[in-house]
Amino acid sequence: MVAAVSTRAQRAAENENLFRRINERVEHLTPAGRSLSIVCECADATCVRRISGVPAAAYEEVRRHPDRFFVSRGHEQTDVETVVAEHGAYLIVAKRGEAGAVARHDAPGSD
Repeated sequence: MVAAVSTRAQRAAENENLFRRINERVEHLTPAGRSLSIVCECADATCVRRISGVPAAAYEEVRRHPDRFFVSRGHEQTDVETVVAEHGAYLIVAKRGEAGAVARHDAPGSD
């Protein structure tokens, strides 16, 4: 039973890392001084939610922590992550345990 949870946590972190990489590209293409419209970085690989109005400075602050992600309200998974901040329609979550380790290992710049 623990292996199933472990595999699920790992898969969730990998999905979130994929969405984070997409958002890294969005940030790179967004003109300086403009707020970002990013994709939800939740664990659901089928999620198509967009998070609009993310200030560039807030985005950069979250990226300083490789285990943190932007998710739409209601998309958090409290069994593997902790809500660390709430901002209107979106939350900042931090992955815990194995999911956190996967997130940190697979974060951009961790190579």
